Amino acid sequence: MASTLLVVDDLSDWGPYYPSEHVITFETYLATAYADPDRRMRIINLCGDYAYLSDGYYCSLLAEARNHHVIPSVKVINDLGKNALYRLQLEDFTEPLLRAFKKQNKDGEFALYSYFGTTPDPAFQELARLLFERFPCPILKITLRPQQQWEITDLTAVSPRQLNDDMQTLFADALDKFSKKVWRKSRARKSARFDLAVLINPAETLPPSNRGALKKFIHVGRRMGIDVELITQNHYGRIPEFDGLFIRETTAIDHHTYRFAKKAEAEGLVVIDDPNSILRCANKVYLADLFRTHRVPSPRTWILHKGNAAHLDQLEAAAGFPVVIKIPDGSFSRGIVKVNNRAELDQKVAELFQQSALLLAQEFLYTDFDWRIGVFNHKALYACRYFMVKNHWQIYRHGANRTDSGSFATLPTFEVPRAVLEAALKATQPIGNGLYGVDVKEVAGKGYVIEVNDNPSIDSGVEDQYLGDELYRAIMAEFLRRMENRGKGSA
Repeated sequence: MASTLLVVDDLSDWGPYYPSEHVITFETYLATAYADPDRRMRIINLCGDYAYLSDGYYCSLLAEARNHHVIPSVKVINDLGKNALYRLQLEDFTEPLLRAFKKQNKDGEFALYSYFGTTPDPAFQELARLLFERFPCPILKITLRPQQQWEITDLTAVSPRQLNDDMQTLFADALDKFSKKVWRKSRARKSARFDLAVLINPAETLPPSNRGALKKFIHVGRRMGIDVELITQNHYGRIPEFDGLFIRETTAIDHHTYRFAKKAEAEGLVVIDDPNSILRCANKVYLADLFRTHRVPSPRTWILHKGNAAHLDQLEAAAGFPVVIKIPDGSFSRGIVKVNNRAELDQKVAELFQQSALLLAQEFLYTDFDWRIGVFNHKALYACRYFMVKNHWQIYRHGANRTDSGSFATLPTFEVPRAVLEAALKATQPIGNGLYGVDVKEVAGKGYVIEVNDNPSIDSGVEDQYLGDELYRAIMAEFLRRMENRGKGSA
């Protein structure tokens, strides 16, 4: 379990706020070793001056030397101290600025304050959050000015001393949300050994885990001494507060889930899904070459390159029809089509090439169901049969207003045909030791791996139907083992 400390110049600086034993002076922090290697420490540096070689600067410098997670970091302090450094990192903020000012009628230069990535004006919330992700700082003054278009002309780290009464309230509320461990005193939190963040998207239509499963993870984790907390993409800056990150939102490379995984890995957290697994599983072209290299049994596969008409001639001659065409990064049966003749092939490929320079073509193997083998740390965890939607060839059928899915059957792994189980385990070996869902078709007693998913579904009432709570205990136990071994050179 980590500790959070707020460092100020003088305890009187904290006078306007609720008293807390977590508030200390820089003098105290300087004189105290805080050297317990098994205890994670998070420092929120609220000193009045971050200038080079000031107390605020040394607070962050010492925190990093002591392997404490600190906000702001020395890099952020240095970046914000020089206009030329932070301006280079604002070149991609044109679109967020346009969206922020879409419904605003501002004239002339004005300043906006961000408190841990939040701001009272909803129109500027996205901008504040993005700036906080780029420059994590407790209080940031953002100066905006209309040129040919609105621009950020100045970023300044602000001390709590400089806030008026209304701003102090906004700051206190933002701090409360950002680092609740400073205030919470519940029994569960006192007994927890580790903190695990579970990244979710409450608005996601087909999330990897439903509400029932999330409640199970929380309940089982806390019984094992893991304080499980649900977070969203708005909590990027809080990642260093945790010991582990469990991503339960559909992942993608050009997406905040990948940035969360990279940030968590850089901070030394135990991460599932880890960035390498996301990178390797997200692209079906990569998986196809990986399967070929490692001789993983899979359907015959061809790679199609945009603009190469000969590829289509070769595909027609080698595969015949029907054949399945896929975009490399589709999920939940999206971006996957079955074509039955050359005219359909030409049409569908032209449409899909608008999304990707490479496409995947795969021989069509019809089965009544696909096996899904859940694999964690190179061990088979659960097994399901996902049946095709009635009168359809896929598990999911996406319509204009609804998505249909087939039925399922959950079985113990020892009832899975050996060829299916072996194919699934072989497919995950070169990817990593994370949590994967391997889709396998069984044809004539052989297992053919269709794909490996880095973010497999674990829903209450589906994947846990055979194991029950034991499924959640197995996953939490592996998190616990890895968090205990973190820093000892083993995973």
